[in-house]
Amino acid sequence: MKATAFEFRNRSWIIAAIFVAAFSLYALGDENVVLALLGWLHRWPAIDQVAAARTVFGLGAFLALLCAALRTWAAAYLRSRVVHDRDLHSAALVADGPYRHVRNPLYLGGILLSFAFVPLAGRFGAVLLVLAMATFVCRLIAREESELLASQGDSFRRYCETVPRLLPSLAPRIPCSGNRPGWLQAALGEAMMWGFFLALAGFALTLSPRVYGTGVGLALASSVVVKSRLWRRQGPGAGVTS
Repeated sequence: MKATAFEFRNRSWIIAAIFVAAFSLYALGDENVVLALLGWLHRWPAIDQVAAARTVFGLGAFLALLCAALRTWAAAYLRSRVVHDRDLHSAALVADGPYRHVRNPLYLGGILLSFAFVPLAGRFGAVLLVLAMATFVCRLIAREESELLASQGDSFRRYCETVPRLLPSLAPRIPCSGNRPGWLQAALGEAMMWGFFLALAGFALTLSPRVYGTGVGLALASSVVVKSRLWRRQGPGAGVTS
């Protein structure tokens, strides 16, 4: 079932609400995933629990790194102005860069981000976060692909038959079209994702909530500043957000 126009236009707020809802379960006594794991590992005294905790949080940071890198690669070809636009762009099909390996690299990055935050969530919050994000992403993809099919017709149908939707192919499935990437605007547009990675990496190294909270706060603040300047400088984009 595809997302409504309201859901697509407000997708950033809905995703934020999913994260807030998942972490709000702590107020109901939800136990942290890593603490639950350490309690289970307590029966093996030889295991260094601090090292185990840092390893799990480090895995989360690694997933955040993959998310930031993948989304930056995609935004380099799609352009950040289009990526973060509230309106759906379906006038042209972008099929270069990561889009040669997977149809929805930006949404795949969003799913990776939800897994990256799992170690910081409670047991039930982690389940809610991953399932809600996956469900919402699939609804957004269904809406975008229906719009692209209507506007691009057989060319998009052939693209769908060749390139997987969310599970990337290691080898490119279509030839390179020669589009030049814009790396600086992409990195700026995905500043928040890079900030999340740094916050999670800092927490994995220090296990300090202050380091984590400061990192997330700076990531959110830099995203607001950078995107507002980016939208003023760039002209209208064309492509498909995904």
